Amino acid sequence: MGSIPKIKGRGAQVNTNNKFLEHSIEYDDAFSYLEKDNFRDQKTKYLIEHPKKIVNEIKSPDLRMGKSANPYQGCEHGCIYCYARNTHEYFGFSAGLEFEQKIIVKKNAAELLEKELNKKSWIPKPIMFSGNTDCYQPAEKEFKLTRAMLEICLKYGNPVTIITKNALIKRDIDILKKLSEERLISVIISLTTLNEELRRALEPRTVSGLKRLEIVKFLNENGIPTGVNTAPIIPGLNDHEIPELIKQAASNGACWAGYTTVRLNGSVGQIFEDWIYKTFPNKADKVLKQIKEMHGGTLNDSTFGRRITGEGHYAEHIKQLHRLARKKYMPDRQFPELEISKFKRHGQINLF
Repeated sequence: MGSIPKIKGRGAQVNTNNKFLEHSIEYDDAFSYLEKDNFRDQKTKYLIEHPKKIVNEIKSPDLRMGKSANPYQGCEHGCIYCYARNTHEYFGFSAGLEFEQKIIVKKNAAELLEKELNKKSWIPKPIMFSGNTDCYQPAEKEFKLTRAMLEICLKYGNPVTIITKNALIKRDIDILKKLSEERLISVIISLTTLNEELRRALEPRTVSGLKRLEIVKFLNENGIPTGVNTAPIIPGLNDHEIPELIKQAASNGACWAGYTTVRLNGSVGQIFEDWIYKTFPNKADKVLKQIKEMHGGTLNDSTFGRRITGEGHYAEHIKQLHRLARKKYMPDRQFPELEISKFKRHGQINLF
């Protein structure tokens, strides 16, 4: 029959086994190809959930934010490298295609957020939207959970940081401007590549790099402090773009630029390996070798600190390239501090 064509519009090309399940389905590409209702043809499904909690403590010392809130679990963007894929296994799904096909919608997210902010134990601090999956992924267009949560943050005067790569954030400019007037908002746009061929392969259902630069410009022109995270940096694929990414981000008003190196923990390693051999077979061995060199000889490095920036020759190359580009194009730029003194509980202004 020949080689099996790639699944269009998806990042992962396989469903990996779920380590939490005693029994799992073994998918066969050749057997399922062109069969109806197989995993290759499944459309995105929204699964409605009503969790008991929406705000979570960020325990990783790699991140400064203390709290996060994710209205969606799973992400249709399909970014092949996404570390959040592993969390889908806790819900009984695969970190592969099912992560992109089965999106859990936390319908009561705004209600839970308001309940949290009303607790006597709540101490105002920035909440990160999208600490796990993108809060402005396609599901947001229909369910508007992120918008509802922003309205709660505005009502209570609690600061929020958003991480996204979707232009849908522009829809909520009215709320974002009000939050900005109170110094309650900052935005980070994930900027991976300006190479459209690479972007379509890495992040199939996201907007282009140029569109993301337009978002950075639009938000900053409207008074929303916005920076970029050039992430993840993958040696052999996009590391050479670092200076240009930061240059273009700076010229569009970005007030900050950070980065992370790719890390392929858990099932993501298997998913990425399958993807790169199918997508860039001539580069696959070299890319995987360099990733392993950054993480002590393995794709699966979970060590705090080291997992974000890596170590060794390639990691140092990326670090210095990023540092020099920031020094050249973004000297003295930084995010303004978010305000916590305007927090209100039950309509009463708290004094700190």
